[in-house]
Amino acid sequence: MSYETILTESADGLLTITLNRPDRLNAWTYRMGAELGDAIAAANDDDAIEAIVVTGAGRGFCAGADIQDVFDAQQKDDSASADRPIMRSWVELVRDSKPMVAAVNGACIGVGLTQVLPMDYLIAAKDAKLSLRFIKMGLVPELASSQYVTLRCGFGQANELMLTGKTVSGEEAARIGLVDRAVDAEELLPAARAMAKAMGDNPQAALRAVKQLISVNATESDIAQVQKRELEALQKCYASAEHKEAIDAFLNKREPDFRKARQAG
Repeated sequence: MSYETILTESADGLLTITLNRPDRLNAWTYRMGAELGDAIAAANDDDAIEAIVVTGAGRGFCAGADIQDVFDAQQKDDSASADRPIMRSWVELVRDSKPMVAAVNGACIGVGLTQVLPMDYLIAAKDAKLSLRFIKMGLVPELASSQYVTLRCGFGQANELMLTGKTVSGEEAARIGLVDRAVDAEELLPAARAMAKAMGDNPQAALRAVKQLISVNATESDIAQVQKRELEALQKCYASAEHKEAIDAFLNKREPDFRKARQAG
């Protein structure tokens, strides 16, 4: 797929995806959604890629949906709102993906924020601006954000963020748990890549299994079901080439080569 709204760069086992509409503060369009989905799916199929970082070009991360591309299209043609394959599958794609880290470098509004909430770790520049301002447009939040924000911030903070549509800085977002860390702007990409690398260096089969367990068990009230899923995943991990490589490396006092083990397996 030829990309018009994103840039991709691969290095050291990491894929960096940059939202690339800086003149529009990287406002989300249907094409951007499709391109993001394609790039992530391709990375998941590429054994050379072990983790993914998503950031924005220029002074914004993603300033929400592009009004002309998205809302105007919906007003003119009701069928447009029903034809959103990437939106319907986005959360599933992210949760079934290799480790994903968001590097929020600037304005992160509406869908700009909800699209990163399912990712595995969120780092924001201290002066970034984040808002779930759907209520200001007479809308409700999407992409399972009503659950993810509540899990991240708690009931009260989720209500405040979503019912007022307030904007918070990256530093404040880290304090309330909306993002995981806030750093100075110049430290953002290095910090995001270091975190993605720390995750991606681990066995890929186990990483995907852990992500799936977190997805289904985070809100599971039946502890027996939680443990059942864990045991089933554990049995699969025991049989994996990467687990066997980890054991052999430990016994022989060497660094494991999980990529080689995957290819051999």
